Amino acid sequence: MGISINTRQAYSEVDEFLNIISAENKEKVPKYLRELFSKEKDESYIKGINLDVPIKNQGLKEETLAIIAWLNLEYWCQDESEKKRLKEIYEKNEEKYSGLLQVAFSPDEVFKQKEETLSNIPVVKKEETIIKKIINKIKNLLFK
Repeated sequence: MGISINTRQAYSEVDEFLNIISAENKEKVPKYLRELFSKEKDESYIKGINLDVPIKNQGLKEETLAIIAWLNLEYWCQDESEKKRLKEIYEKNEEKYSGLLQVAFSPDEVFKQKEETLSNIPVVKKEETIIKKIINKIKNLLFK
């Protein structure tokens, strides 16, 4: 299975981000990762990241933000107490997300949604034609 379009677009955004940050920070990311983002990105997708706008207001893909957060934790964050704080935040977010998935995809919830969907489907009652009624009455009289 290949890389999805969404992931390739996220790689495009990450590659673009890496190309506009300081050379010092860019060099902290291993060359093989930088090459991966560059090689596997969607060449036709250009986001246009603006350094004057906070990263959270750029409209970047969630996958891009996750990759940048990971790069920050692994390569840019030098303060151990800050790393610990970030890890705690990421773990809490992961727990919250996992909890939401468990609720959304629990068997009870899935069946509840299915029942609600089925209850909204209109039932078409097919009425018997006069000929069908007569045939059924004759059958009932003959086969009693």
